[in-house]
Amino acid sequence: MKIQKALSSLICIILLLSVIATHVMASGEAKNWYIVKKGAGCSPDFPCDSEALLEYNAICIDAEAANSGEKIIYLTFDAGYENGNIERILDVLREKDVPAAFFILSNLINKSTDIVKRMADEGHLLCNHTKNHKDMTTLTDTEMQKNLEALEELCLQKVGAEMSKIFRFPEGKYSEEKLLLLKKLGYRTAFWSAAYDDWDNLRQPSEDVAMKKLIGQTHPGAIFLLHPTSETNAKILPKLIDYWRNEGYTFGRIDEI
Repeated sequence: MKIQKALSSLICIILLLSVIATHVMASGEAKNWYIVKKGAGCSPDFPCDSEALLEYNAICIDAEAANSGEKIIYLTFDAGYENGNIERILDVLREKDVPAAFFILSNLINKSTDIVKRMADEGHLLCNHTKNHKDMTTLTDTEMQKNLEALEELCLQKVGAEMSKIFRFPEGKYSEEKLLLLKKLGYRTAFWSAAYDDWDNLRQPSEDVAMKKLIGQTHPGAIFLLHPTSETNAKILPKLIDYWRNEGYTFGRIDEI
């Protein structure tokens, strides 16, 4: 009888360890962030596991504003290099007095140091987008930590400014394992609730098409992902900001969410 009980206990332990091991393996599974647009004024549908992101201090929308209908939006830009359009966008943001968050790579810091200094001097957030835009889900935790810290050190050395502890995964490829690591390192992960196909400089949409797409995704608490290398974005940003303000929207900083 004792032997049977011992065997039963052993089987339960093995099954429990199996479940735990399966969960650990699943947590390292690479996922792609995506949104399903629902039209102007409406928050999009997020991946089914998006609510779990709160456990890792991650954000994809200002949930409080979305629930209350407060008309506030957040502009974020993923910036890998300068092609003349980043400076134009900075000019607009300064003229319109709008804050933004720039998720930057080492290339921008090394080759356009003055531009990054200007971002910091004009009150924008300098955020970590990795040193070299690698898929972080393919790296070990140690490799990822070194990658992020290398960018922080480079920014401090060349720009003289500390980066905000806000991170965005390149191409939105993430895993729960890396989200947990970021939380342990003191980072918040920023996803987005509005974006469009603006990244390909050889296939830029027309101004009218871009305006229609962005206006059609505007909603309370929206976090917009834009690329500042986009010529179309540089052209439409002044009237887009004016449109948002005329609709009653204000602009916030994602570190205040």
